[in-house]
Amino acid sequence: MDYRKTAEGLLKEFKGDNYLYGRDVLGDVGKVAAAVGKTAVFVCDKFPGSDEHIEKIRKSLTDAGVTIAKEEAGAGPNAPREDLSRITRAIVDANPDVLVSFGGGSTIDAVKSAEVLRTLGGDIEDYFGTGQVTAVVEKSGKKLTPHIAIQTAASSGAHLTKYSNITDLKTGQKKLVVDEAIVPQFPVFDFSVTYGAPKSLIMDGALDGIAHCLEVLYGAVGNPNYDKVEKIAEAGIGLVVENLPRVIDNPDDLDARDALCLATDMGGYAIMVGGTNGAHLTSFSLIDILSHGRACAMMNPYYTVFFAPAIEKSLKLVGGIYEKAGLLKGDLFSLTGRDLGVAVAEAMLELSRKIGFPVKLSEVEGFTQAHIDRCLTAAKNPQLKMKLENMPTPMTADQIDVYMGSVLEAAKTGDFSVIKNL
Repeated sequence: MDYRKTAEGLLKEFKGDNYLYGRDVLGDVGKVAAAVGKTAVFVCDKFPGSDEHIEKIRKSLTDAGVTIAKEEAGAGPNAPREDLSRITRAIVDANPDVLVSFGGGSTIDAVKSAEVLRTLGGDIEDYFGTGQVTAVVEKSGKKLTPHIAIQTAASSGAHLTKYSNITDLKTGQKKLVVDEAIVPQFPVFDFSVTYGAPKSLIMDGALDGIAHCLEVLYGAVGNPNYDKVEKIAEAGIGLVVENLPRVIDNPDDLDARDALCLATDMGGYAIMVGGTNGAHLTSFSLIDILSHGRACAMMNPYYTVFFAPAIEKSLKLVGGIYEKAGLLKGDLFSLTGRDLGVAVAEAMLELSRKIGFPVKLSEVEGFTQAHIDRCLTAAKNPQLKMKLENMPTPMTADQIDVYMGSVLEAAKTGDFSVIKNL
């Protein structure tokens, strides 16, 4: 497979002409906004090098006749509830007819939920879970304000998706709004905005892209849309495995950086077709010590071993990508079941080691047994049950401590042998 060509074709299939992406596209944001509104709230992240991009967006909006009624700072990592409240107040006060967000996944997610609260009312707790926003929209007859979501990092794919992750910093727990109604109508991704990102963000984001593709692929086994998911996942994972080491070795390799942008967009497409599961569920309880992408990347090898007997076809595909990159040892196609899972998981860890990425939780500063306890407690929360249901080997609440507990213990020590398969 030509990963890049396939990814570009899939993006066209996914978003048609509504997606503005590539190098140097920020100057066209104003035309997009003017087609749907005249007054905007502009929520933007500030980071090294962001000023010129923000000014380009301001100028584009103004030149197109769109008034910026309010400019508001973006959200902190993991979209804390406090930032959600602040952004909601800004949107309420300005009463815009178009929203423009410029940031990573946290800021885009916060704007998605802020608009829900502004227009539909209630508390964010009312909307956690799947389909709660649509239910209120249909009952009330109200419409959400058009949202132009401008991505700034090759990572979450938040500009393309139906997800909004919101975090309670007091409890250290992240929860999720999942709803088609909050998908930004006008996604934008100027790849050149990502060129100044530090290596830590590049790694976290790219491996988050793998996590989206991988977990959806695992969860799609036996589903009618499996072939479509397989194509998306192969392109996304392949682009990261091929290009992430290139970017880490040479941050000025812009061709490889563009490939990572396409790869994480494949991750965004994947989670619109299917759902994530184990590693994402666990990551929601590790927000005080790990970024989201880093937590998912660290957990997925261990969940790979846990799921292995149920996902052999997927593991052959994924293993082939890592084998092509020289990361998988042994004869892939002679392996089955758990042995196959261990081989693919080892290849995933080998990529992590190659780029200087941690491979077990005990290597993470601040990690304690309390984090495992928090993960197990959160997994039993009905608001997060979609993650359990998306697993290729779904767990009931009374199985979590034994089986998910074994995965977490393995991730703590790096020892696959303690993992208990269902």
